[in-house]
Amino acid sequence: MPASRIEAGVRTFDFTAQEFSSPFVDGARPTPFWSYVPGLLPLMRVRRGEPLRVRLGNRLSEHTSIHWHGIRVPNAMDGVPFITQKPVYAGETFTYEFTPPDAGTFFFHPHCNEADQVGRGLAGLLIVTGDETEPFDDDIPVVVKDWRIGDDGQFLPLYTPKGASRAGTFGNIRSVNGVSQYRRNVPAQGHVRVRIANIDPTRIIEVGVEGASAQVIAIDGNAVEPFHLDSWRMGPAMRLDLAIATPKPGESLRVIDYAQAELYTLAHLTADDRIAPARRNPPRLIPSPIPEPDLSTAIAQSFVFGASSGPLGEYIESLDPNDPLTAIILDTLCAGPQTFWAINRRSWPNDGHRNLPPPIARLSAGKSYKFTLQNATPHSHPIHLHGHTCKVLSASKRTIPVHYADTVLVTPKERVEIAFVAAPGDWMFHCHILEHIETGMMGYIRVA
Repeated sequence: MPASRIEAGVRTFDFTAQEFSSPFVDGARPTPFWSYVPGLLPLMRVRRGEPLRVRLGNRLSEHTSIHWHGIRVPNAMDGVPFITQKPVYAGETFTYEFTPPDAGTFFFHPHCNEADQVGRGLAGLLIVTGDETEPFDDDIPVVVKDWRIGDDGQFLPLYTPKGASRAGTFGNIRSVNGVSQYRRNVPAQGHVRVRIANIDPTRIIEVGVEGASAQVIAIDGNAVEPFHLDSWRMGPAMRLDLAIATPKPGESLRVIDYAQAELYTLAHLTADDRIAPARRNPPRLIPSPIPEPDLSTAIAQSFVFGASSGPLGEYIESLDPNDPLTAIILDTLCAGPQTFWAINRRSWPNDGHRNLPPPIARLSAGKSYKFTLQNATPHSHPIHLHGHTCKVLSASKRTIPVHYADTVLVTPKERVEIAFVAAPGDWMFHCHILEHIETGMMGYIRVA
């Protein structure tokens, strides 16, 4: 956990984006990963309503920033270079200051060259406390992130044209909390809070629990009326908090990813000889003060997430991903920066931010809006709106509870409805498969 201090009543952290080195697999050669502090995937814990200051220094060879994903920050603190702030160039510093208005499970990462910077490890978990009526018997972060590392310890290409034009480029080494097999002892016969954060650039997971009963208690950090977990699909950037009833001493439970044919254990938890205090039900969570949209007056807008409007995007969308020639075609066509994706047939330009496009929507601060998100592609897209926590109302292909979230997974050919109260600023709106951001599926919404 990064060290912090109190300066004039403000919780203060010092971060420096830089390169470190560590083997990712036992016996493997060291890998030059990136982090804000020594060690992988730092964890910050702060209190809701406590003023926060983070000083970011940059020792990388390229500019960077920090986006506080899911936190309703003032627009100037949102961490988007060229939109909300000047980039933090090599050798420079930038100070983020805000007071978290909501409690829950969040994370942070750069918002520039994301596939490469996040792929190399530049990200961390942010837990904002203050939503529990009483403490759980344990509080367990489960941070999911894959890595693309060769036998020589060096990173494999973190962006590939084939991956960017499809579902993304997947890692070859899976990890939770920076290790390949995450195990932990927990108190027996109690209730533990498990905070699952999918911060992978690409992977969609399907979370379930074996060996114990589990309830969903928060989605994207936002408290929900608890409901039994069968399984829950999580795209990149999504979080899920579970209350799990632990077994008797010596017995184990597993948090599982069911998304692939070969199941992957996200966390293996074993009950030890600590007997938790008797409690019939897990502690309840206190909802955050999220503005409630007025659905009777909400202004409707629709957004289609699809292939880019140019001939290259349409041609690539028609290629067979199982054809061995597809990779050769893509490598030949896509030697430089490419655009594959769009929102409402408008693609974010891949020109180094030399020409920022106009906003894809203009809203009025304080008014309620209802967005229809339509996926016109054969791939799932986790859609994230900066600066807002949205009420997820419905999905055309799934039965989901009404809940609040900052990132919503829209499956192929599906429509999802969300509603929110607009906050002032220029807010990014994009898919959170990072290669999709870099190849067009991004825009911003101007709220004045």
